[in-house]
Order: sequence, then structure tokens, then C-alpha cells
Amino acid sequence: MELNIYNVPTDPERSADDIETEYLTIVTSIKRLLKIPVAVKLSPYFTNLSRFARRLDEQGANALVLFNRFYQPDIELETLEVSPNVLLSTPMAMRLPMRWIALLYGRIGANLAATSGIHHGVDALKMIMAGADVTMLCSVLLRKGIDHIRALSAKCANGWRNTNTNRSSKSKAS
Repeated sequence: MELNIYNVPTDPERSADDIETEYLTIVTSIKRLLKIPVAVKLSPYFTNLSRFARRLDEQGANALVLFNRFYQPDIELETLEVSPNVLLSTPMAMRLPMRWIALLYGRIGANLAATSGIHHGVDALKMIMAGADVTMLCSVLLRKGIDHIRALSAKCANGWRNTNTNRSSKSKAS
């Protein structure tokens, strides 16, 4: 199960520890109720993401999904109303989760899932080489249709075959 805890803290009186404790309480409660693996989808906006990732791992999160993309509304100038204006990800969005996956790889026991900006087979390979156990994609499928998964899978398989095995194992461990 993926827990997508969507919380945008706006209260200046709440501490970072209060917010993290709330997440940890949710994870602990869910883990007590379920016998299936639980993944926690995170935002990149924690004070010390490395420490918080370790705390989630210690509380029993089986995987961490990096990262949640918060919807950021726009203002329509003609109507002066707030507009949801959902923007799909671009390949540039993969750099932040790729960096954090590489930083967390080998430091926590939870599996790491990459999301955001994966549009090509090579993008998935880069995430795997950085330390991801799995990659997820959505925006590219919304743009190109579900059949595009075949092309991505083929490109990923070809890229993997063309990658030197020593280089790939070294990269994941770096």
C-alpha cells in the first residue's frame, strides 16, 4: 500500500518535529493494522530528509517513494479566481529524487521508489543505477497513452543490455 500523506504545513507554530511525529504516528498505526508492505510517499520539504527517512524505516515503512508533487494553483487574471492548473512533470523533475535516492541508498533498509520526471527508458535506468528499486511514471503516459509503456520497456531493456555490468553495480553502490 502506498501512503500518500499530503500535508502542506501552514501553521508557523508547528515544529518540524511535530510534523514528522504526525507522519510516524500514521505509519505506525497503518503498519499495526495491515500485513502487507507499506510505502510512504514523501515530499522533499523536510528539515533533515535523511534523518526522517531513517526514522520512517525504523518505524517499519517498507519503502519510501521520492517525491510527491504538490499541486500548485495559479490565479486567472480575467476572473480573479484560483485555478487548479495541473502541470505534468518534465524530465528535469527527475533530478531531485535521483539525488536523494543516491544519498539514501545503503543508509536505510527500506526500498526506494523513484517518481517524478521519468519519461524515457534511460531515465528509469538512471534511477535504478542511483539506487531505486522501482520506478514509477505517470505524466508521460497521460501525454502519450498507455501503449507508450511498450516503447519505454524496450528502450529500458536495450539500455540495460548495453550498460556494462561492472559500471551498473558500481553506480548503484556509489
